[in-house]
Amino acid sequence: MKQQWRLLLLALGFFTRLPLPEIKDFRQSDLNEAARYFPLVGWLVGIVAAVAVGLLGDIVPLEVAIILSMMATAYLTGGFHEDGLADSVDGLGGGWEKEQALTIMKDSRLGSYGAMALVFTLLLKFESLLHISVTLLPLVLFAGHALSRLAAVLVIATQDYVRDEGKAKPLAHHLSKTSLLLAALFGLLPMLFLSLQLWAAMLPVAVVWIWFSLKLKKRLGGYTGDCLGAMQQLTEIAFYLGVLIWS
Repeated sequence: MKQQWRLLLLALGFFTRLPLPEIKDFRQSDLNEAARYFPLVGWLVGIVAAVAVGLLGDIVPLEVAIILSMMATAYLTGGFHEDGLADSVDGLGGGWEKEQALTIMKDSRLGSYGAMALVFTLLLKFESLLHISVTLLPLVLFAGHALSRLAAVLVIATQDYVRDEGKAKPLAHHLSKTSLLLAALFGLLPMLFLSLQLWAAMLPVAVVWIWFSLKLKKRLGGYTGDCLGAMQQLTEIAFYLGVLIWS
């Protein structure tokens, strides 16, 4: 249990800005195994989003509550995934060759492709959430954040890391069966709070996951840390769109 708690703290430290105790004797393999708890981190982020909407929805207009909820999750994660999306789109949109794309993705400056991606995805996320039933919205947020982080874990499990160094380098090793099974459990468990009809919302998630995974394989030969953030954002929005379609 002590080791599992250590792995959970590592996952929280990797994906959030929470003040956490220092992890002593860190090993690269620890973060690799901590991937099993990435969807569980999504539980925390999803709960924050759901609570924000639930509490603020009775005080301010729903539109404002949703924006504040999005701001709360971005603050909690440090905009980690949004930054990954912008960098990935900049690299894939502006680079013709693999090395050129990786160089652009590593550049801290925001390019036109990344800026457009951020604007469009944030607008699409906001509009999607706005049209979901208020009573359903907290559960959808909870499930969406967990499921989308499972999608990122599945990229780690199925592709190779393409940089020689980087923040996600410790995740480069393929996951153990135990880690993959636990990640799937934590990623899918929140779906039990939704009706069986809404389970069909996972279909757009699967379509987006396959499309973006193939693009990464073709253009880069694998993934980077930025690509994991992009996958999380894209599949989260795909899930919300799926809920809109089947609700």
